Amino acid sequence: MTDTSSAPQAASNANAAAGADAPTYNASAASAAAASPAVPVASPAPAGGKKPWETLPVTVKVNGESHGPMDVPAGLMMIDFLHETLGLTGSRLGCGQGICHACVVIVDHADGTSETVRTCITGANYFDGKTVRTVEGHATRDTDGKVTLAPIQQAFLDHFSFQCGYCTPGFVNAATVLIERLKRNPIARADLEAAITEGLNDQICRCTGYVRYYEAVRDVVLKTPGCIKDSK
Repeated sequence: MTDTSSAPQAASNANAAAGADAPTYNASAASAAAASPAVPVASPAPAGGKKPWETLPVTVKVNGESHGPMDVPAGLMMIDFLHETLGLTGSRLGCGQGICHACVVIVDHADGTSETVRTCITGANYFDGKTVRTVEGHATRDTDGKVTLAPIQQAFLDHFSFQCGYCTPGFVNAATVLIERLKRNPIARADLEAAITEGLNDQICRCTGYVRYYEAVRDVVLKTPGCIKDSK
């Protein structure tokens, strides 16, 4: 006589003996799979010589050298264009959100003014037709290959302004724009501290080197003729 109560246990033992990898049949799953429509497979993009992304033309002068015209992806950020296309890796990608300003470059305008622009959130196509300076463009090199740093670069070294140095290219560019602005529009000595604070306020140093950065900029401003109205 067969004990029907032991049938489920016998089936379980048989499955275990067959191994954990043995396939099991699920009638409900099989029915659902049979009733589901087939998922269409996306066809490849047509060849036709067309690029799979939109491009925009860019011609830009960087550190005195013209580049372009060239087509770049519409969504390409300037920091990537500098690094990957022009091989200028001095500009740093920090936060990637336009907050720390480590990535800023200088844009020179036709009227003689200049400004810093964040390259991690600004597309390369924005710079089409513009004149740009990166941190690589400040130092000079003579015919013998000897490098002479710009005054602000040398001041940062003399004051030991930075530790890791990651933020330094952004500070160099921001300080350069500030000093050039003061040359065009000198201020009273009493207003210098506030001007430096305003000029460098957006730059973030994760090593907290602000005091020495500010001291270096103040020294360069005081030594640069024409920046202070009451300087003698």
